[in-house]
Amino acid sequence: MTDFPLLALVLGPVLLAEALLARHELMTYTAGWRTPATDLPEGMPYARGVDPGGPPDAYLVYLDGIGKRRFRDTRDGGRLVEALIAGAPELRVLGQVQPYSPLADPLADRPVWEWLRHHIGLLLFLHNVMQIFVAADHRYRPLYNRAVGDQIAHQLRRAGYLPGSGIPVVLLGYSGGAQVAIGAAGELNTQLRAPLLLITLGGFHNGANDLTHVQHLHQLTSAGDRIERVSTWIFPQRRRLLRHSGWNRAVRAGKITVHRLDPATHVGPRSYISPEALLPDGRSHLGRTADTVIAVIRAHRGATAAPVSATTGPPALAGPVAGHRVRR
Repeated sequence: MTDFPLLALVLGPVLLAEALLARHELMTYTAGWRTPATDLPEGMPYARGVDPGGPPDAYLVYLDGIGKRRFRDTRDGGRLVEALIAGAPELRVLGQVQPYSPLADPLADRPVWEWLRHHIGLLLFLHNVMQIFVAADHRYRPLYNRAVGDQIAHQLRRAGYLPGSGIPVVLLGYSGGAQVAIGAAGELNTQLRAPLLLITLGGFHNGANDLTHVQHLHQLTSAGDRIERVSTWIFPQRRRLLRHSGWNRAVRAGKITVHRLDPATHVGPRSYISPEALLPDGRSHLGRTADTVIAVIRAHRGATAAPVSATTGPPALAGPVAGHRVRR
């Protein structure tokens, strides 16, 4: 206990500085002082998967958790993206979006942050954590949503997406990436007029964003995921009491389906994306997560391809995915 005041003395100024830096980048974008990055590193494709010569069944944008620092890196070294591409060759997959930078500027490409990565690596994670809370803050949320939504829309167009084409766009948000994915939906609808499907994996989000423009949201979660559970505690909009929050309105509209991936944890050797942790059926946690995401997308495609009745509305999703609608 004697070390706690010292720890607070050290971390307090660091957290304050991070909070100011996170807001500064958003303000820089909003004021137009810097133009967001638009080009990828030489030789890096804007999307992988189905042959760009033909239209895919859907575009999938993967928004990683707080470990995202570069265009290429992901929490698991890219294994989830690779598994999705291998298991669903009909998809065109984008994994390079920078969900924690309104300027689409990877942290690892900034000289100061590169020095910090070698000396105080924890600050890289703190920076992205602070960006999540900026994105969740009601004062900055509309600006952040527009900034990252614009970045995603631009990357999709560079990957071949034609606005108004009717091809679904799937946003897969892991951890804090869920906050960004849900927030970007409105801007994507405005720019691309695309059918939007959202999938959250251990989603850490505040539940305040409007889901009107989303066809459906699939929540992949686990009883062993303590970090996602924390977000339901600290953000009141995720609780039933606030009936008019974006999340609770979507629940009442039947737009949210929960899929249990027990006993996976948020991070660590038994996480959702662990290739070592095995299930009784012999699949790894990574394999099951990829299978579930693919099944959800294919079921959605099958459902939306069916005729829509003017009286009954769109058909319910069907497919080999075990899930249940949230009802309140």
